[in-house]
Amino acid sequence: MTEDLKTKKTLILDTAREIKVEKWTPAEIDQLRRRLVAEYGEAGKTGPDYIAEVLKDAGHRVLLTLQEEAEEQYEEEFEDLLHFKTLEDAEVSIMRLDELMRKFREQNEHAAVERVLNVARLGKRRAEMISRNHKVEPHKRDEKVEIANWFRIWLETPDAFFDWLDVRKQSPEFRAKFPQMEDEE
Repeated sequence: MTEDLKTKKTLILDTAREIKVEKWTPAEIDQLRRRLVAEYGEAGKTGPDYIAEVLKDAGHRVLLTLQEEAEEQYEEEFEDLLHFKTLEDAEVSIMRLDELMRKFREQNEHAAVERVLNVARLGKRRAEMISRNHKVEPHKRDEKVEIANWFRIWLETPDAFFDWLDVRKQSPEFRAKFPQMEDEE
C-alpha cells in the first residue's frame, strides 16, 4: 500500500469519526467528501465510491440506495420468504409476498415494495430455471412451469391473482396435470 493511499484512508476515517453518524447514505458521504476537500485541499480530494469503500472496509454501515436501506430495515420480513418445492409452498410464498407488498404500499415504502417485486421475479426465474433442467423429474419440471406462470401472473395482476388461481386450480387441465393438489385440498 502506498503512503499516499494509506494517508487518504486515514484522512477519510479520521474525518468520518468527527462527523459521527450511524449509517452512511449518499448525503453523508457527500458531506464527508466536501469536508475532506475543505480541510485538506488537494490531499482530501476523492470520489464518493472510494469513500464508501473505505468506510465499508472499516466496518461502517454504508447504504448507497433506498433499496439497501429498505433491505436492512425489513430484513426480518424477507427472511425465508421464497419456497416452491411444491405447488402448495409456492402458493403460500406468493400469499406472503402479496401481504408484504400491500403492507408496504399502504405505508408508502416504495423501496420495500420494489424489493418484494424483485423477490417474486427471482422466484419466477428460479422456477423457470428448474423447469428447464432435464436432470429434474418431468412431473417436477411441470410443477415449476406452473409455478413460474403463477409468479408471472401475480407480478402482472396482483389484484386478480388469487381469484384467477382459484379458477385455475378447478380447471380440468390443472386437475389432470396435478392430481396430488386435489388430494390435499
